[in-house]
Amino acid sequence: MKKLIALLLTCVLSASVLTGCGNADKYPNGKVYVYNWGEYIDPETIEMFEKETGIQVVYDEFDTNETMYPKVEAGTSRYDVVCPSDYMIQKMVDNDLLAELNWDNLPNAKANIGEQYYEQSLAFDPGNKYSVPYCWGTVGILYNTKMVDGPVDSWSILWDEKYADSILMQDSVRDLFMVALASLGYSLNSTDEAELQEAKELLIAQKPLVQAYVIDQVRDKMIGNEAALGVIYSGEAIYTQRENPDLAYVIPKEGTNVWIDSWVIPKNCQNKENAEKFIDFMCRDDIALMNFDFITYSTPNTAARELIEDEDIKNSDIAFPDLSLYKLETYSYLGEEADTLYNELWKEIKSN
Repeated sequence: MKKLIALLLTCVLSASVLTGCGNADKYPNGKVYVYNWGEYIDPETIEMFEKETGIQVVYDEFDTNETMYPKVEAGTSRYDVVCPSDYMIQKMVDNDLLAELNWDNLPNAKANIGEQYYEQSLAFDPGNKYSVPYCWGTVGILYNTKMVDGPVDSWSILWDEKYADSILMQDSVRDLFMVALASLGYSLNSTDEAELQEAKELLIAQKPLVQAYVIDQVRDKMIGNEAALGVIYSGEAIYTQRENPDLAYVIPKEGTNVWIDSWVIPKNCQNKENAEKFIDFMCRDDIALMNFDFITYSTPNTAARELIEDEDIKNSDIAFPDLSLYKLETYSYLGEEADTLYNELWKEIKSN
């Protein structure tokens, strides 16, 4: 259903841009070009923003940070608002691709986003100059309690031969290597070639057991009982449990990634004032709650969290875990040389 709504939203927005019928009258305050993850916003909040501000939202979607970055770097699309992850924001800052925010235009962002999330953002956005946290979470294992025997508490279960052809891995370079690096006891930000080679060999050894390397399809396949185990983002895990009560989520004992996706404004944007209006609108407590209810990813908006009526969700260990209980690490941007090495090793895994 969410996919259908998102597709309809994209079609409607695209059609309105192509026809241009009445847009000047309907949207007297211009446009804002937004580039976001797939299925990562409640379409109704877009409509509310347009109605309240008179600003038209032209909306595009991407599936990974690595597909988003070249488009923003090339500058041909001239997006006003983008939603990258932590390490990619660091890369964009380092390469001078982002505009500094005018915090006077972001009162909701200042008032409603929890201080701890701004503190966490300092690791990739020193001084909090460029980004406003939108969603956060962890990466863990989703498993079907009817298909998996015994406790699940370690990444090592993803190498258990009895689950051959029933394991789903992320088709994302950093997330894939994260699982192997954590399993080996190494930093998730390792640039040590020997460690990465060891991680590569571990992933090659696992490959015959893997049903598929996927992204959004982890959710759909697990809901449909098409696999026993899958590496998944915590927000997706919440959604899947609503659809299939046999599914459970765990953060493995070896540790995992804790991430933040944040709103940023590219330096070559066309509509910076409208971009800041869009970001601040999404930080309003009622709007942030709508987005949390729709996408089920943890919100850093503490004011919105107070509005959650379902106590089970409000106090969920998946949505809002006590991070002090786990071994967690945020991804860092590792530099062009490390990027090249990771990508080359991923190609070797695919070719084996």
